[in-house]
Amino acid sequence: MSKKLETAHAGTLESSDAFVRVIPIDEKGIVIELESSVEEIYGDAIRALILEAATAMKVDGIKLIVQDKGALDYVIKARVQTAILRSSGENEPDWSALS
Repeated sequence: MSKKLETAHAGTLESSDAFVRVIPIDEKGIVIELESSVEEIYGDAIRALILEAATAMKVDGIKLIVQDKGALDYVIKARVQTAILRSSGENEPDWSALS
């Protein structure tokens, strides 16, 4: 994804959901800031899932702030993908990157 990204978000702070914010940063890479009620047990797995979803969408130079309220994997992944798509202003997603 080579478009310039803007700040965007997806999700809610309700139980079993996740709120994801995308903030463009000046440095390379993907910075993940996670706040989760299950972080002690699943924090590493959630971070790996977030990184995998963002990397598959070929983004760089972003900070992902994720507030997890006990969401399942597919919910977190969908929220990350939606926030990134909104950030890029994409109306037609690359479905091959969204698995």
